[in-house]
Amino acid sequence: MFQARLRPARPRQGRHLADASVCVAALFTLTSCGGVQGGGGSGEDAEKYPTKTVEWTAPSDPGGSTDLISRAAAKALEDPLGQSVVVENKAGANGAVGGKEILGREPDGYSLVMLFQSLMSIGPHTVVDDDPIKMSDMDVISGLTVEDYVLVVPAQSDIETLDDLLAKKSVKYGTTGAGTGSELAQALLFGDAGVKAGGIPFDGGAPTVTALLGSQVDVGAVHVAEAAPHLTSEKLRPLAVFAKERIDFLPDVPTAVESGHDVVVDQRRWVAGPAGLPDNVVSELRAALKKAFKDPEYGKFLENNYIGRWEASPDAVVKQVETAKVRYGELIDKFGLDLKSEG
Repeated sequence: MFQARLRPARPRQGRHLADASVCVAALFTLTSCGGVQGGGGSGEDAEKYPTKTVEWTAPSDPGGSTDLISRAAAKALEDPLGQSVVVENKAGANGAVGGKEILGREPDGYSLVMLFQSLMSIGPHTVVDDDPIKMSDMDVISGLTVEDYVLVVPAQSDIETLDDLLAKKSVKYGTTGAGTGSELAQALLFGDAGVKAGGIPFDGGAPTVTALLGSQVDVGAVHVAEAAPHLTSEKLRPLAVFAKERIDFLPDVPTAVESGHDVVVDQRRWVAGPAGLPDNVVSELRAALKKAFKDPEYGKFLENNYIGRWEASPDAVVKQVETAKVRYGELIDKFGLDLKSEG
């Protein structure tokens, strides 16, 4: 029987990016730079910041990765920022509900939101939304974290390996919701392998794991942190990870790429505010986040929850989102997948 060998978290090569970069002069505006630069300003914009509590919105239900990372980062941010940072949950539509609300507010630095790759890079291919969030709607402050997906089956399943799974005539797989990396990774895998498979969406990682434990689905993809307790207790069995390379947490588990399927999907998160933030606000937030990232308790939280650091520059965040969106679109077209659902 598989024995999970979990190791302390440490960043994979190439994932800890530089914390600050700016567009060249010709790309200095939001129109050309897309979601990177603060709005600039003087006079009232140059007033001291912050002078009151900052609201940090987690556009998800409590208890999931978005919520937990938001709370850990917000707590670490308070001392360097010199003000309380209060986390509010505004769930719905894979982050679109909370994201739209915050990005529609006054760009004063007192309303921040955590956003993530699945919303911006996967959602446009899988969810019908007549008014989607765009990178130009926001000023990216900094990248935050990256999480990998692991493909798991119930321990009592007769599926021992990825080859066993792909040899099935049909598969019922669980996902963490429409427009998520969990859905996309599995749809691409089965599409590449030519396996007849149907996805069943659940409302997040926790209910997906519950469905797996109860054998309501044959297989499912969830974040490593969500699967880890059930891997160590041997209630779930890992088949593959959707990372470029094997991950430190599960060194004996092969990647989908190793198994001949070029499917790499992860979840990346960043913090942003409404487009047009004053330059002094952007500078203060970025400087405070740099200090927050060094907080020992924040680092311990990431390690204990198998979450990687992705403290990327705003430019790098925008590039990652755009690159991932194009790549995912090409793969969806390649395998002729129809993943569209109403948002």
